[in-house]
Order: sequence, then structure tokens, then C-alpha cells
Amino acid sequence: MDRLILVLGGVAIALLVASLLRGRRHPAPAANTGTIPRQLDRKDFKGTDRPWLVAVFTASSCATCAGVMERAKHLTSSQVCVQELELSAEAALHERYGIDAVPMLLIADQTGAVRRAFVGPTTATDLWASLADLREPRRREPHSGTNEHDSDETVPGGD
Repeated sequence: MDRLILVLGGVAIALLVASLLRGRRHPAPAANTGTIPRQLDRKDFKGTDRPWLVAVFTASSCATCAGVMERAKHLTSSQVCVQELELSAEAALHERYGIDAVPMLLIADQTGAVRRAFVGPTTATDLWASLADLREPRRREPHSGTNEHDSDETVPGGD
């Protein structure tokens, strides 16, 4: 009988310890939210003399990022500055703007207002069309199946 009491006591202690340890587990990290900044300080970026900025937030460990940057770099012109902000090289800017998902491509006007944003993979056609629409606004047909986000309904004129 004494053995049974000792065994039951040991099991009760083991269950109590297991319960306490389970309660001390750290919560799972929050998932990426893909929060899109609405305003950039153009002084943080190159090309302040150009009316448009295409800021491409990337990470070297992101396979999709290289493709997005490859497509974005072709947008460079006398009116558009394209700048890659790779996480290990530009961690402070990723943190400052709350970038928690890559690739994230932001199109900002001269004041730094983010006018379009793409999170994840995107096509060259979507990038070109978005920038053209911002530079020369016209009535657009609604589209579906894209990861484009309008940040503002009113957009400035182009050149």
C-alpha cells in the first residue's frame, strides 16, 4: 500500500511539473502581416531629384525577391528612381518602415506618399501599368488576381 501511495505521489508530481512547463512555453512568433507603409521619407532613399521612387524591399534568402527586383530595375528613367533595399544591408530602413514581408515593392511620389504597393511576386506588366497609370492617371478598369494595393485614390499627374 505504501508503494502505491509513493507511485501515485510521484505521478502527481510529474503531472504537476509537466503542466507548469507547458504553461511556460513561449508563444509562437507572429506571422508576417505584410503591413504596407503609407508614407516614406524621400531623404532615406536615392533619387530625391526624381518625381517617382520604386523602393524594392528584399532579403538575400528570398528566391522571389530577385525576380521582382529584376523586373523593377527596368522601370528606371529620368523620372523614376528604382532602389533595392536588401534586409542585411538596409535593416534599419526595413525596421523604420515596418517591413515584415518581402518582396515588397512600393511606388512613392515626390512627397513620399506610397501610391501603389506590391507584396510578393508580381509581373512586369503589372509594374509598368501601375507606374504608367500613376504618371498619367486615367480611368482604370477594376482588375482581379493581382497583389497590387492602391494606397490612395487621388494620384498626381505625371511628367
